Amino acid sequence: MRNPVFVALDVPTAEEALDLVRELAPAVGGFKIGSELFTAAGPDIVRAVRRTGAQVFLDLKFHDIPNTVARAVAAAVRLDVQMLTVHASGGLAMLQAAEEAAQQTAAQTGRNAPLVLAVTVLTSLDSAALAEVGCDDHVGRQVERLAALAVRAGLRGLVCSPLEVAGLRQMLPSHVQLVTPGIRPEGGGADDQRRTLTPRQALEAGADWLVIGRPITAAPQPRLAAEKILRSLEL
Repeated sequence: MRNPVFVALDVPTAEEALDLVRELAPAVGGFKIGSELFTAAGPDIVRAVRRTGAQVFLDLKFHDIPNTVARAVAAAVRLDVQMLTVHASGGLAMLQAAEEAAQQTAAQTGRNAPLVLAVTVLTSLDSAALAEVGCDDHVGRQVERLAALAVRAGLRGLVCSPLEVAGLRQMLPSHVQLVTPGIRPEGGGADDQRRTLTPRQALEAGADWLVIGRPITAAPQPRLAAEKILRSLEL
């Protein structure tokens, strides 16, 4: 079975991140590098994780004018990441520019194009929070609207709450890959995630990849926690 678990390296230093990578690499499918770690350690942390042979999901959620996002995506391709994120709310032209930059830069550098993932609605947001920022206060409708826009732009993947996976699977082409944060093992706390499922439930709903952070990285024995989650996914 392909290991679908990407561990969120939400730690403040490269040293902490690489310690986790060395411990967890045999038990997980890859590692997510987000804003905190990338701001602290820069592109070098991506290069260091890639040198271990591990896959990297660069989660910086690009959201800017199309040309700026295209240049950022091109830079990420040159770092040899396997996934990266853009905000679907950036609009059709921005999303198209991101995918085009990924494909063109990959061809120029002889790499495989990373999976450009559109972020629909952050898993920390609920209906009340969406209404506060002037969006449709129905989370499901907002997710579906942004998902359809991303597919129209040619993107091949989405980030969404596990609770939206089943519905999206009914409306999206089968080739579109779904990446789900907000994953919490059976019996675990939700922390600041509002829309969660267990790893097994998320895969059964149709998720392709699971992003899991604190349930692994904050565990007394992270490797054992990761192995336990992987065992829970075995059919």
